[in-house]
Amino acid sequence: SYIKSPKVTVMISSASGNMIERVKLVGEAVKPASMAYRHGMTLLDLMIAVGGLSPYADGNDAELHRIRDGKVIVYELRIQDLLDDADLSANVDLMPGDVIRIPETWF
Repeated sequence: SYIKSPKVTVMISSASGNMIERVKLVGEAVKPASMAYRHGMTLLDLMIAVGGLSPYADGNDAELHRIRDGKVIVYELRIQDLLDDADLSANVDLMPGDVIRIPETWF
């Protein structure tokens, strides 16, 4: 016998695939994460997805680590300006494999 119109729930326990196709955020975010890159993804998109900066974050001292031609290039980020002041000049386009590091502030 057959079940008519079955309802199925699928739970993904772990993601497979190439880690280079992900964007990672480490450090002082509300929810540090590794997420799948999607075309057109920006720093603002990522920060919204992770819930913003933690109360201890030094967002304007953050860094973007990107591999180009086999070398890691580090770019300075101004996440605090982007989120607090809506300074869109601080928004950047992300690429697969990018790692954003947000340090803790020094009080």
